[in-house]
Amino acid sequence: MEKQKTIVRVAGKEYTLVSADSPEYISRVATYVDRRITETAFATRMNKENVAVLVSLNMADELMKAQDENARLRRELNALRSK
Repeated sequence: MEKQKTIVRVAGKEYTLVSADSPEYISRVATYVDRRITETAFATRMNKENVAVLVSLNMADELMKAQDENARLRRELNALRSK
């Protein structure tokens, strides 16, 4: 698929992203990140840099837990298939 430019707004700032993913998907991702940053900024009253780091760490934690769960489910599925 051909790469496309998509302009998104995250934390009050515009970014031009280039991706082979659809503009709708890129906008969805940016909206999710923006929402997480906004919620965290409101709840913590931290500066933007600290909020971005905290949100990044939280999202990385969620990703790694999801990957671990995915791997566990694959192992479980493979074990059931081999019975």
